[in-house]
Amino acid sequence: VQLQASGGGLVQTGGSLRLSCAASGLTFRNYDVAWFRQAPGKDREFVAAIRKTGGVTYLGDSVKGRFTMSRDNAKNTVYLQMNSLKPEDTANYYCSASRTTILSTIRSGAAYQHWGLGTQVTVSS
Repeated sequence: VQLQASGGGLVQTGGSLRLSCAASGLTFRNYDVAWFRQAPGKDREFVAAIRKTGGVTYLGDSVKGRFTMSRDNAKNTVYLQMNSLKPEDTANYYCSASRTTILSTIRSGAAYQHWGLGTQVTVSS
């Protein structure tokens, strides 16, 4: 299983980026997918998750109203659209996949079996 995140980069405060996560080696439509992020010296933080069919998404409190998550099962890819970026959004962003999640654990990294290497997002002030 491979999860390849891309789309990170350097952007100014208030700018936008769209991250992509391309999956291979699994039946993508059978997996819930999430984005997490981790900044140096900080704990890993839940960002967003999307159910298998793409009909339901969940967002972390710090990104609500600014980020959206979507998926294209035909392309085995999920997306994270990030708008109104702030310096505190600076982190390495990871995508992860889980065969089965429940509502009480979907925001927990422990619920996900497969992880990508991440893509760096840096927001300058």
